Amino acid sequence: MRRGGENVVSGTAQGPVVQAGSVGEVHFHSGTPQPLIPYQLPPPPRLFTSRHRELADLDHWLTAAEPLVAVVSGPGGVGKTSLALRWLHGSRTQFPDGQLYVDLGAHAPEGPAVPEEVLEWFLLALGVPGADVPPGLARRQALFRSLTADRALSLLLDNAVSAAQVRSLLPTSTRSAVLATSRWRLGGLAVDGARFVEVESFDVDSSLELLERAVGRRVASEPDAARELAHLCGGLPIALSVVGARLSTHPRRTLSGEVGSLRTERLAKLALDDDVSVEAVFDLSYVDLPARHARVYRLCALHPGHSFGVEAAAAAAGEPPGDVAPVLADLVEKNLLAEVADERFRFHDLLRLHARQHADRDSAAQRDAASRRVVEWYLDRLVGADLALRPTRHRVGPRYHGDVVASSGPRAALNWLEGERANLRESCRVAAEMGWDDLVWQFCEAMWGFYLHARHSDDWFALHALGVPAAVRLGDRVAEAKLRAQLTYSYSSLGYFADAEREGVRALEIAEEDGDRQGVAVALTELGGVAQGSGDLPRALRWLTRARDVRRGIGPRRAEALCGRRIGEVLAALGRDDEGLAELAAAAESMAAVGDHVGQARCLMSTGGLHLRRGRPARAVSHLESALDVVRRVGSPFYEAEIRASLGEAAEGVGDLPTARRHYALALALLPTGNPKAATISARLAALDR
Repeated sequence: MRRGGENVVSGTAQGPVVQAGSVGEVHFHSGTPQPLIPYQLPPPPRLFTSRHRELADLDHWLTAAEPLVAVVSGPGGVGKTSLALRWLHGSRTQFPDGQLYVDLGAHAPEGPAVPEEVLEWFLLALGVPGADVPPGLARRQALFRSLTADRALSLLLDNAVSAAQVRSLLPTSTRSAVLATSRWRLGGLAVDGARFVEVESFDVDSSLELLERAVGRRVASEPDAARELAHLCGGLPIALSVVGARLSTHPRRTLSGEVGSLRTERLAKLALDDDVSVEAVFDLSYVDLPARHARVYRLCALHPGHSFGVEAAAAAAGEPPGDVAPVLADLVEKNLLAEVADERFRFHDLLRLHARQHADRDSAAQRDAASRRVVEWYLDRLVGADLALRPTRHRVGPRYHGDVVASSGPRAALNWLEGERANLRESCRVAAEMGWDDLVWQFCEAMWGFYLHARHSDDWFALHALGVPAAVRLGDRVAEAKLRAQLTYSYSSLGYFADAEREGVRALEIAEEDGDRQGVAVALTELGGVAQGSGDLPRALRWLTRARDVRRGIGPRRAEALCGRRIGEVLAALGRDDEGLAELAAAAESMAAVGDHVGQARCLMSTGGLHLRRGRPARAVSHLESALDVVRRVGSPFYEAEIRASLGEAAEGVGDLPTARRHYALALALLPTGNPKAATISARLAALDR
């Protein structure tokens, strides 16, 4: 639009923008990708009431404090999170760059959340690719502060355990707001300029208001009973909400009858800091549940992670998902379960404890069976996702030779894996705690495809620290060799060549001692990669040639082609270009023939790289662009970064500096911080601007 004689474009544009200045003068502006804006808050509380003073304080502090850090503290179940959510939802327009949420797990059975992991979740939510998340707390803090320095962003840090835990997660933007909820006051945050909201139990009038919102006119028709209910609930919002839900689902139940039930129950076992107990309130809702509902309630509490979907709950119950879904909906209505997203649920921390206490009354065999069903469900879905990502890879796990089918496609598989990443890790941990070694090592093998595409190294090494000992305890040497070969690759890719050599040699020893030619070929291939990465090219060629000789006798064709690709790379590095190109072309043809499109793309990447090193950038581009098309369809950030870096070199080689800058910048955004390639690309970008 025209303002003051100037032709300007205002607002946010998605896609290309056409700007007409005058007749005969048309400019096309290619819109840059908009930063990802996360809105992660759970829904606002449905029965929120009162808290006028606290809300007014937060409103005032937001205008006075830069940035705002507020601690919302009080006993469990008093409504700290509800207050924070109500204010943050009402203030959403003040934070156009997004709202982040995390449960810091102060009372989680597995312990509080580690700031290093929380920062990883936040970075992913802000659009940082998984492969770009740096290792270590200090590096993740630095990247998080850089990303949020100029953003108007709010954070809800729920269930904090200490001031130090919160302090590690504070952004630096003066337009940000951080609300931390905790059962403790976290006075140590005063040195960070924090404001403090002490949330207390409701008085009688506020309690009656909440009950009236839940059950309507019955409060006015039985005023004395309503006041007695408010007293028996101790003004605790969670207790009032559960009682309200119970009454609303039983329209013929009188408030007096509810009072009588409460009076006869013990209110002591789940005591809070102010001696208020909610276990009896939870039990009153629990005992009215139909038997199936009560069973689902108990068994879902055995789920290994914080949140779960309908299918995982069905696995715990051992029932079809279609039968369990309405049960979960009823539990949500009764405030015994929270729906945190579409068909995704979680327990309040006290309710989860309550449900687990009731599960403890089942037999150990029943509890173990439910836990194993959930763990196996996650393992089967992981196997299906891995089959979608790497359909032609040789596997040794029995799950791959059963009834499990591949996921619908690579991109869908990657999306599911990212969404369930924490639950997969916890499932493996539970399997290890329960002594299910046969499942533990299979999680490690099935994580291979996800690791290659996302490079979550922390998860990878943590799982293998459980998986390798599990295979050893089982005496499953094939599995042990497989996992050690996987570690060889991952250590080598990070430049830890001594560790890689150690694992690869041990994998080779096991396979040779057992006469396992498949294992021998895998170990030789990975050892070839170690020698190649460390610069010992003659040794790499010997390892890889031996591996291919074995593969020619046992197959599969894809594995033989993989050896061929690496041999081609080594030959090219040795200056034997014609031989290298021939090997790469043959490997690409084989990969295409077996349907491994990512493998084919990697052959094209290597071919393009060879042309670049020999000063033929124009010839490199066609190979690299074909490879890029494949990996973008799959959704593989790490491989895309490698290709874009090479395309940047090619563009620079033909003098197309704007294109070079674009590819380098995109590669940097995809590569992990600290990766040696990132430093090289940064140097190239800097050189272009001189």
